[in-house]
Amino acid sequence: MCCPAHCSRPKRSPAPKTPPRSTNAPATAAAAQRGPLATPAEVAAYLGVPVKTLYQWKYRGIGPSVHKVGRHLRYRWPEVDAWLDAQTSYDLTA
Repeated sequence: MCCPAHCSRPKRSPAPKTPPRSTNAPATAAAAQRGPLATPAEVAAYLGVPVKTLYQWKYRGIGPSVHKVGRHLRYRWPEVDAWLDAQTSYDLTA
């Protein structure tokens, strides 16, 4: 069981969470909803590929630039968009 001293302590309410401040003004409404860094799951959903594909692209060095934040992988949205633009810039006329 619990000790009397512990149970008689008042419970603290958690501090209110505030969203992180961004110093860059978003260019579009879609960019306003997303933060400056993206998780692999967010980028995979945006590109329409499985997360495993992003990990393979990272290993092969062919995907968008990825950054480690601690032990987590994060993507910068402008770099993802630039990589996507580079993938789609080819001549369709034969």
